[in-house]
Amino acid sequence: MKKMVLSLVTSLAIGSVSLSAADIYATVNGEEVTPADVALVLRNPKIEFDTLPKETKDRVIERAIEKKLLTTKALSSGIEKTDTFKEAINKIKKDLALEIWMQEEFKKLKVTEADKKAYYKNNELRFKRQATLEARHILVETEETAKGIIKDLDSSKDKKAKFIELAKSKSTGPTGEKGGYLGKFAPSQMVPEFSSAAGALEVGSYTKIPVKTQFGFHVILLEGKNDAQTAKFSEVEKQITQAVLQEEFAKNIKSIATQLREKAKIVIK
Repeated sequence: MKKMVLSLVTSLAIGSVSLSAADIYATVNGEEVTPADVALVLRNPKIEFDTLPKETKDRVIERAIEKKLLTTKALSSGIEKTDTFKEAINKIKKDLALEIWMQEEFKKLKVTEADKKAYYKNNELRFKRQATLEARHILVETEETAKGIIKDLDSSKDKKAKFIELAKSKSTGPTGEKGGYLGKFAPSQMVPEFSSAAGALEVGSYTKIPVKTQFGFHVILLEGKNDAQTAKFSEVEKQITQAVLQEEFAKNIKSIATQLREKAKIVIK
């Protein structure tokens, strides 16, 4: 929790923002309650204050107001003169200095197109997308019932609509009420017999022979198929940029730490 709050304080400390009247939520004895105050109450940068319900916003602002009142009370109590406060400030000062310095070091890094292309080439497996199938199925207890369903489909003009109708009325599986829709899935997510049969179908077709698995007998309709492929560079370029920056940053910090360690007098007890 301390690290999270420190990180939030750091981002607020180094972020230079000009406030408009719309950014002021309240005033407390003339002191403004700003988005920075609200952020410290929320303690989670992923929460967007503007998207919260009005009742929640009001509670957060009340917390921020209360925090300012209590802070003023604490400061007027002479707490700053205590050894405990001075020690805490010194610790926070060091941690804050380190975090801001590291952020500044990170900003200095540059990533070239060649760096990104090299990373993409050397980490191809990271960008592999596995094959997926998109299907519906009707699950029944007996092979005879499954054959009857296939016969009904064979004689139907709108086979997909008929499939959905039969799934809702006859399927014993939990997807029956959704017309047997299974969504998109990797072949490995299903039992081998099911995946093998689904993968052998042409998109838009259904199994002409019931597929037996440990769950019963299936009739499968294939709605989509995507082969395994590697994501295009353009699709993952932003991800690559961050990965290269993180790698370079870690390397630089390790190098600096090693140099400092060589010059330092370190005694481990």
